[in-house]
Amino acid sequence: MSDTEHNIAMRMYRTRGEVVLAACDRDILGMYFEEGDLHIHVRKEFYFESFVSDQTFLNSIKMATIVNLVGKHVVDLAIEHGFIDEDNVIWISGIPHAQMVMML
Repeated sequence: MSDTEHNIAMRMYRTRGEVVLAACDRDILGMYFEEGDLHIHVRKEFYFESFVSDQTFLNSIKMATIVNLVGKHVVDLAIEHGFIDEDNVIWISGIPHAQMVMML
């Protein structure tokens, strides 16, 4: 997968003084995952404003104060670039999910 491909669904918005970034792998947008007591619905309303490249995603995550990520590609990128510690990733039906809060 090249960086020029737009395989990440992403939405950024402001709420209560926070900059929230929600991103997921394009291929799981709209899906629901459940395992035991854990479940996540990758809702278009929350995760989708546009499809973006890896570089746009990485530039955007630097501006966010709250980040919600679902999917192997976006979580792996966040780990690779030091935003998420892989020990803090939870797995739901084989799909990684991670959250980040920037403490100022």
